[in-house]
Amino acid sequence: MHKSITIILLFFVSLAHAQKKPLDHKVYDSWESIATKQISDNGLWAAYNVAQQEGDAKQYFSNFSTNQKVVVPRGTGVKFSADSKFAGFTIKPLYQETRTARIKKKKADDMPKDSLGYINLTTGAVTKVARVKSFKMPELGTALLAYHLDKLDTTKKAGSTATPAATATSTPVKKDYTDLLFADDDKPGADKKAEGTDLIFKNLITGTTRTFKYVTDYSFSKNGKQLIFAASGSKKDKAAPAGVFVYNTEKGGLKTLIKGKGTFKNFVFDEDGEQLAFVGEMDPEKQEIKSYHVYYNSLNLDTAQVLVDNEIPGMPTKWNVSPDAKLTFSKDATKLYFGIAPIKKPKDTTLVDFENAKLDIWGYKDDYLQPMQLKNMDRELKRSYLSVIDIFNSDPKVIPLADLNVPDANLVKKGDASYVLASTDAGNRIQMQWTAESLRDIYMVDVKTGQRRKILSGMNSMVTASPDGNYILFFDKRTSGWYSYTVANGKTVHLNKDLQEKFADEDNDVPADPSSYGMAGWADNDKAVYIYDRYDIWAFSPEGKSAPKNVTNGYGRQNKITLRYQKLDPEEVFIKKGTSWLDAFNNVTKENGFFKKDLGNTKNPELVVMAKFKYSDLVKAKNADRVVYEKANYTNAPNVFSSLDLKAEVKLSSTNPQQQNYNWGTAELVKWTTPKGYKSEGILYKPENFDPNKKYPMIVYFYEKLSDGLYSYQAPAPTPSRLNIPFFVSNEYLVFAPDISYETGYPGKSAMEYINSGVEELKKNAWVDGAKIGIQGQSWGGYQVAYLITQTDMYAAAWAGAPVVNMTSAYGGMRWESGMSRQFQYEKTQSRIGATLWEKPELYMENSPLFYLPKVNTPVAIMSNDADGAVPYYQGIEMFTGLRRLGKPAWLLVYNNEAHNLVQRQNRKDISIREQQFFDHYLKGAKAPQWMVTGVPATEKGSNWGFELTDAKP
Repeated sequence: MHKSITIILLFFVSLAHAQKKPLDHKVYDSWESIATKQISDNGLWAAYNVAQQEGDAKQYFSNFSTNQKVVVPRGTGVKFSADSKFAGFTIKPLYQETRTARIKKKKADDMPKDSLGYINLTTGAVTKVARVKSFKMPELGTALLAYHLDKLDTTKKAGSTATPAATATSTPVKKDYTDLLFADDDKPGADKKAEGTDLIFKNLITGTTRTFKYVTDYSFSKNGKQLIFAASGSKKDKAAPAGVFVYNTEKGGLKTLIKGKGTFKNFVFDEDGEQLAFVGEMDPEKQEIKSYHVYYNSLNLDTAQVLVDNEIPGMPTKWNVSPDAKLTFSKDATKLYFGIAPIKKPKDTTLVDFENAKLDIWGYKDDYLQPMQLKNMDRELKRSYLSVIDIFNSDPKVIPLADLNVPDANLVKKGDASYVLASTDAGNRIQMQWTAESLRDIYMVDVKTGQRRKILSGMNSMVTASPDGNYILFFDKRTSGWYSYTVANGKTVHLNKDLQEKFADEDNDVPADPSSYGMAGWADNDKAVYIYDRYDIWAFSPEGKSAPKNVTNGYGRQNKITLRYQKLDPEEVFIKKGTSWLDAFNNVTKENGFFKKDLGNTKNPELVVMAKFKYSDLVKAKNADRVVYEKANYTNAPNVFSSLDLKAEVKLSSTNPQQQNYNWGTAELVKWTTPKGYKSEGILYKPENFDPNKKYPMIVYFYEKLSDGLYSYQAPAPTPSRLNIPFFVSNEYLVFAPDISYETGYPGKSAMEYINSGVEELKKNAWVDGAKIGIQGQSWGGYQVAYLITQTDMYAAAWAGAPVVNMTSAYGGMRWESGMSRQFQYEKTQSRIGATLWEKPELYMENSPLFYLPKVNTPVAIMSNDADGAVPYYQGIEMFTGLRRLGKPAWLLVYNNEAHNLVQRQNRKDISIREQQFFDHYLKGAKAPQWMVTGVPATEKGSNWGFELTDAKP
């Protein structure tokens, strides 16, 4: 009887698997992911956004106390009010409406516009306002909201009315000059191309609403008591004032800071909202080079005053205030930091465009190659140089803290320190093209005098000041050492000098110095700094007065668990005393979880949870212990959970319920020993309906090391170039992702050592069809695909995306996306040759598949796009034309105006179909598509995609 029951159960299990569908290419658009997650300060509400790959998202609000759930279609960008009583968010237009407008090629002003939504968290009521381009809420205080309306829809007929929410007023205002800024209606169809639009202020608690006309920019003080905005005025409404105004959100009064037309922006308040500053200009509109000033106002001043102009003492000759720099008050509100820049030269209007040469001149003494200069030109044109002014000095003077020679500077102690930390890579820029790193000299610059003192030379890694500014912490890759420089006496201490544990990448396998594992933060008052080794957290006295302490007690290294501090407060300056949360990753099992630990003692961390999942970072409520987070693994889609202790949790979302209708898969860790005796591991993905009595084709996908992602969820999606693992697994392929370690000078042989041996290990299983194995890789993986098929015939089909096949020609090429030469790639980083082309030409040739193409017997598809900014497009051409001449089966896919990885979704969908057709033909014996058999003539480009299956052989 029991045997019969077992047989029946097995039958139903098999039937259940058989009834599940394989994934197809139509499922992608509606597949969901968690876009964002937040929690209110009081810990009672969570907000999370569920997005579709192509379609309309949903914004969810969940109440932990009442279990109430509110869903807002197309909501995104949530911001909770500081009192946790309201939340504002953007509502995107319907996807189909936007799609239709794009098809009709509507102008930007006539495209569907965003709306504003805000929810009353007490009642759950949602209010919506149409055509809103931005909204803001203050960081602190009561629930206040300001939102900026978009331009009116020019396609609507005159007589249309603005949204009621935009015109409602509930608080009377004294009738005076400033009343002209308030309005109860608008004039539909008005020409406002150069004008601002309505700004609506609303007190969400009292219902007070005010409308300000022709606003161009606005900002709240941190406490929300002040709202500053700039108004453009109107050409058709001569009575409407232009200028800068401050609205008192408590008393309702409006103060005119500047009267007149101009450009005003970069508004900033001090911490208490009692002082404000901004940049602006009031030059004639047609004047090409504008003269910007820094304006200042405080509560005891009626108008804004010019604090900085180009004539103030200390301003360098022919320099001015930069309009592109951020303004910052020091925390103690006594100093204002801003940017200055050389005054630009006006354009020469006498030049005739068609009579002048257009060329780029490359000089061997140039700091940067011309492509890098052109790539960064816009950024350089907007570059500013940090300066400071003492606000209350009776003899005001600008103190430049950075200049053309030392251009980069950062505030210390939120601007309260006596110095800023400045740096330059001048003199070290040319060699960056082959070293892959920019060596920097570090300076301390006195904020009172501008005098600078060099403290470090040729730094190749992180340099940062301690929160209170007492120390400069830096890591030197050359020694793998952490160092602390004491500001008071100039002494430097090598913090990890006598420790056996390594604080730099133990698995570094590129011909460059290893990087550090990073740091967790500082203890109160700079008393100690917490630094990571591979597994644990150490506390160091910055002056070396006490011995280093492993504050996780070596627990991480003993158990091969990497422990990392979780910063739960975004505004945290020092790591607080008491219990901290630690993210944990088990390097052996690949499990993820969390521990608790007081970093002030050396007790073992306390395990909270460790599971076969991938957890996101924790998001904690500001004033409560509740956290929200995502959790997922290969079989479970990412969802949002909440918890007080991570032991008991509440699932808030339920994404992708349709997944249960499809044949999904499993992921398992595979370990083996390579021919040279190296230990390696990888991930094997199997179909959900896996039957050990069947033989399965297998695709091998690789990119350096992937096994740490054992418990990562992989959504079916049109691929940018990588293998669509869940799709192929669902369609009854095995997918194997082996880890690879490299020997300098022999990247090709290293790939063979690990990939081929891993495949041979799996072929020992009867359910692997050893004659039907394919390989797929993109970029560095694409190179390895190209190399492997020149060395072995064990693969039945190969797909190489953006491969380098000729290292000798690629070596001197460009990475156009950054403007850098490719030399560093081979000498110091991923390609791992470790020498110049003229030092070891034999290694460049030995590792170049191009020179071994006659040995290729594996059909191969190549993707190489004509706008690839990382791997030269001609590399794919070299591979294809060589194979074509040799009569080898090869196809080259060139996506027009596409980058290294496909960006346009239609192209991602296209390549997903072709990749399936290619592997189905060679690994499953399916019919070949037209594009593989007869190709697609240029005369049919854009009308025939060649997907039709044929009986002919390619």
